[in-house]
Amino acid sequence: MNRAAANLRSWLRSPAWAAAAVVLVSACASTEPPKEQMAVAKAAVERASGTNAAEAPVELASARDKMARAQIAYANKDYAFAKQLAEQAEAEANLAEAQARSVRANRALAEVRESIRALRAEIARAPS
Repeated sequence: MNRAAANLRSWLRSPAWAAAAVVLVSACASTEPPKEQMAVAKAAVERASGTNAAEAPVELASARDKMARAQIAYANKDYAFAKQLAEQAEAEANLAEAQARSVRANRALAEVRESIRALRAEIARAPS
């Protein structure tokens, strides 16, 4: 028993143990391709690209740029960076959609206010 423990201690101190540990840790640390996140981000950018292009151009351009960079990172097998960029692209696309909805809502509000103003003006001109 004592000899087995001594052999184990000797092996744990050897460079072979260190090399085995490095291989094991690097194998566990390898990142899987972020296929799902890439697809979700691509769909979000495409969805935001419709009518939102004119209403949120800065946000949409940023989303497109990050998606393109994510695709390059994915092709280079830098999966962690690709996932990060895809998540950012999705967030930017969602922001572009929200910004576009806000612009449209403000435009509709301005139209309603103008209609109310016109009606009030008509009422004021009408004989009592």
